[in-house]
Amino acid sequence: MQSLPHLYIKPGCPWCDSAMAFLDSHGVSYQKHDITQDSGAKTRMEEVSGQGKVPTLDWNGTILADFGEEELVPFLRDRKVKLEDS
Repeated sequence: MQSLPHLYIKPGCPWCDSAMAFLDSHGVSYQKHDITQDSGAKTRMEEVSGQGKVPTLDWNGTILADFGEEELVPFLRDRKVKLEDS
């Protein structure tokens, strides 16, 4: 069984809010990590992605960093995620 994807965010980040809203509205589960409150999460995000921008999504080792919805949709489809409205 694969673990839930990890979504690294910062509060007040409009791209992070958009990513969470999109995932939530399409029934995609994830583990949220606030890098402003958890220095370990920030370090892990930087290690796995090689950068420090949010949102960053770690999907079982495949990374999507510093993204918007236009990058998120094909990323999810490549992972065979059935979006609830499609």
